[in-house]
Amino acid sequence: MADEVRLGMSAQPHLSERRMTGWSEISSETTAEAAGNIEAVAGDAVPAREPTVWVLKCHRGGDHAQSLALANELGWPYTVKDVEFRWYELFFALANRVTLAGFNQAKSDPLTPPWPDLVIMAGRRNETPARWIRQQSGGRTKVVVIGRYWTPPELLDLVVTTPQFRLPTHHSNVLLNDFPLHLATKQRLNEAAEAWRPRIAGLKGPYVTLLVGGATGPYVFSRRTAQRLGREASAFARAMGASLLVTTSARTGRAGMKALREAIDVPCHFYQWRPRDPENPYFGFLGLADAVIATADSMSMIAEACMTERPVYLFEFGNGPAAMHGPRSRDPQIRQWWRPSQLLDQGVLGLPYAWWIGRPARRLNRSRDIRLVIDRYVTSGRARWLSQELLANPGRLREEVASWQARPLEDDKLAATAVRRMMGID
Repeated sequence: MADEVRLGMSAQPHLSERRMTGWSEISSETTAEAAGNIEAVAGDAVPAREPTVWVLKCHRGGDHAQSLALANELGWPYTVKDVEFRWYELFFALANRVTLAGFNQAKSDPLTPPWPDLVIMAGRRNETPARWIRQQSGGRTKVVVIGRYWTPPELLDLVVTTPQFRLPTHHSNVLLNDFPLHLATKQRLNEAAEAWRPRIAGLKGPYVTLLVGGATGPYVFSRRTAQRLGREASAFARAMGASLLVTTSARTGRAGMKALREAIDVPCHFYQWRPRDPENPYFGFLGLADAVIATADSMSMIAEACMTERPVYLFEFGNGPAAMHGPRSRDPQIRQWWRPSQLLDQGVLGLPYAWWIGRPARRLNRSRDIRLVIDRYVTSGRARWLSQELLANPGRLREEVASWQARPLEDDKLAATAVRRMMGID
C-alpha cells in the first residue's frame, strides 16, 4: 500500500491535503507567552534541512483533520501513513507496551527507515506505533499527540489539547488551546468560494450558510430537532433577505436530513453529504457566507465557521441532563430527566453521559464535555446562540449582524510555535 494523503471528514476530497503553507511570524504577545509555556525538550541539534514529518491517519476524520492542520501550519514536508489495527491492540495499550503486536502491517503503510524527525497523530490507537517509531529512531523522533492522550503525558514529547477533555494541564509538555485545529484557511475559503460562485449564480444573495452536524454522545438530532432547525434557519435568512446554503455531514441521519429539507421555506441550495464526494461544497459555502449558522455539536465545524470572520450563530439541541446551553442542572425542568420532553431530546444516554462528565477525567473515563469549548466560543465573542428572541426581532438581528466584530483564531499558530520550540527551532 503506497503512502498517500487523504482528506478527513471536515475536508474537501478534491483539494490536496499536501498543501504546505508558509510559516508567518506571530506578533501577538499573548500567543508568544502561551507558546513559551511549553518547555523545549532536550535533543539533537536541529539539522540544516527541513524536518521530516509523518502524520498517522486517525480513523476519526475530524481528529485526522487536526493532525493535517498542524502539519500544514508547520510548513514542513510530510507524509500521511495509513494505519490499521487488530482487535487485540487494546490489551497492549492497557499494558503500556511499545510494540507493533496489535498493528495490522498487511493493511497499513510501511513503517520503515529513514525515521522521521516528527510524528503527528490523534487517537488512542495511534500512540503505540508512534512511540514504537520513536524507539526505533533511538529517541530522535518526537511525538506530538492531538486531543486526548492515553499514554502518561511524561512519556510523550508534546500534547496539544482542548478543554472538552478536561485533562490536567500542569505538565510542561501539555498545551491547552481554547479551540480545535482546523483546515479552513482564508486562502482555501477564498479559492473554494470562487469555484462555487458561478454554480449558485441563480440563487439571490446575500447568503446564510447552514452547517449541519448530527447526533453525538447524548445529543440526538431527531426529526423534531431537524424541523426546528429548518424553521429557525429560514426565519434567519428571511430577516436578512438572504438565501440559504445548506451542507450536511456524515453524522446527519437520513430522517433528520429529510425533515430539515422539508422544513426550509426560503430559496436554498441543499447539499446532501456523500462519502468521498469531490463536489462537496463545504468550504465553498463557508467562503461565500455573509453569516453562518452551525449546529453546536461539532467543535471543529464551529472553528471553521469562525475563520470566515462573519457572524456565527449556534443552534442548540439535546436539552436534558447535559444540555448544550445553560442553565443546565440549575433549571428545575432540566433536572426532571424522567419527563418525556427530556428523554426525547437526549434519551437514556443523557443520564450516564451527564454523570461521567461530572467525574474527573481518568484513563478509562474518556467522556468529553463539549460545552466547555462552546462556552469559550460564546464568551470570547466569536459566536452567539441562535435564540427565539432574536428571530422574533428581525431589525435587531440585522443590526447585530451588521455590527459584528470578528476575532481571529490563533490556535494553529500556537500549536506550531510549541512544536518548533520543542524541536529547538527558534
